[in-house]
Amino acid sequence: MNRVFVQGPVPRLPTVGIIGGGQLALMLARAASQLGLCARVLDASPACPARREVSDFCEGSYQSPATLSRFSKEADVVTLENEFVEAPLLAGLESLGHEVWPSSRTMALLQDKLVQKQTLRAAGVPVTDFEPVPSPSSHDVAAAMMGYPFVLKRRCLGYDGTGNFTVRDASDWAAALEKLGGHEAGLYAERWCAFDRELAVIVTRGKAGDRAVYPVVETRQNDHVCDEVIAPAAVKEAIAEEAARIAWEAVEAVDGVGSFGVEFFLMQDGRLLVNEMAPRVHNSGHYTIEASECSQFENHIRAIRGLPLGSTHMRAPAAMVNLLAKTLSSGAPRGIADALAIPGAHVHLYGKLHAAPGRKMGHVTALGETAAEALAIARRAADSIHFDQPIPA
Repeated sequence: MNRVFVQGPVPRLPTVGIIGGGQLALMLARAASQLGLCARVLDASPACPARREVSDFCEGSYQSPATLSRFSKEADVVTLENEFVEAPLLAGLESLGHEVWPSSRTMALLQDKLVQKQTLRAAGVPVTDFEPVPSPSSHDVAAAMMGYPFVLKRRCLGYDGTGNFTVRDASDWAAALEKLGGHEAGLYAERWCAFDRELAVIVTRGKAGDRAVYPVVETRQNDHVCDEVIAPAAVKEAIAEEAARIAWEAVEAVDGVGSFGVEFFLMQDGRLLVNEMAPRVHNSGHYTIEASECSQFENHIRAIRGLPLGSTHMRAPAAMVNLLAKTLSSGAPRGIADALAIPGAHVHLYGKLHAAPGRKMGHVTALGETAAEALAIARRAADSIHFDQPIPA
């Protein structure tokens, strides 16, 4: 073994600053380490999943300009694991000379879902029909334009079904407003889509406009939370090519840099409509860790560092099943040994201390000769794992 001892100050490795410390930051940090980079994470919780993976952790709120500035001073480039950091805060970092990807401009176009839809439609990207809801008394206008049922959505801070409500008739309006935080939360309406299935595409775009587009996948939801991902989706080649083209156009429309998740409705007549777009690595792309030559996480790090993007070629058909908690309980799992005994199952646990109904505690990925075979393996392993142990007193 050759060892090198250096006297004096230890050289600092290039550092990626990640705002947010959840499971996406955990997997981004691993990808950064693989490329010889340090990862620095900012999160309000010292028990966040990413903390155990990073060499440098900063505890604090990413809604504080002073905290963000202090955090970013030690990073060569700053990125995000969620879309909830307000664009003006990111613009403040950029004004101080910090490199931030996705940029504040990109985030301003995407984190408000109404602005996102308006931006994509203006760029010619096919989206679901939508209308602003300008006042609490806008129900009649929305119903007249959308018809029943229609979906009322929060413009900001909504995810995994927490930010939408299906309005089936006039009697649902009051309940919808209450669930979504009232009109002051900022709302808009979308036409109900009787889709055939839901699809998604991960796109990575580099600083110079270089691209890496992953295969189209099918996503299956459970109470508006992604439950399963099948890769590649069993769709006609023409539909897969169209989804890839539209996803790329959507990312270009917002001048995105990094990995983005673009979600689609595949309509019964074969049309594709963009449902939502996430300015970050995405749950529908977790399968890429095992199945792709270069994962969405590694390609995100490559993109924001200005490195060549890696191949999105799949090694084999794959499937992913999310580990969704069913009860309020400890984050300690049961059944891990049983899951690991299943050949071909790859278990990823996020290390969250507490479980709650619908909370993502981890995921299982499997490869197979076919996507159906991979899904059967992943389901079997996922069914072995339970989060139901009491929370320690």
